[in-house]
Amino acid sequence: MMEPRCGEVSVSQHRYEIRLKGRLTRPLAAEFEQQHLKTAVAPVETVLEGPLDDAALHGLLRRIEALGLELIEVRRADDISAAS
Repeated sequence: MMEPRCGEVSVSQHRYEIRLKGRLTRPLAAEFEQQHLKTAVAPVETVLEGPLDDAALHGLLRRIEALGLELIEVRRADDISAAS
């Protein structure tokens, strides 16, 4: 892993799995996929999965709330180094 240079901030990412109640419409799922999140549809829920830093995670959670989607679970799956 490379060390940040003077004045740079190292941002770590983690892989998250976010479960939402219900199925997303295709346009809404495509919006999340543009953020490099995979979407998978189960019979009664949608799973978003992908690498996010803290700021992106909080922004995504605010977006989910603004859309009126019901959040079931947020789980950090594994660590991802921002420098890799």
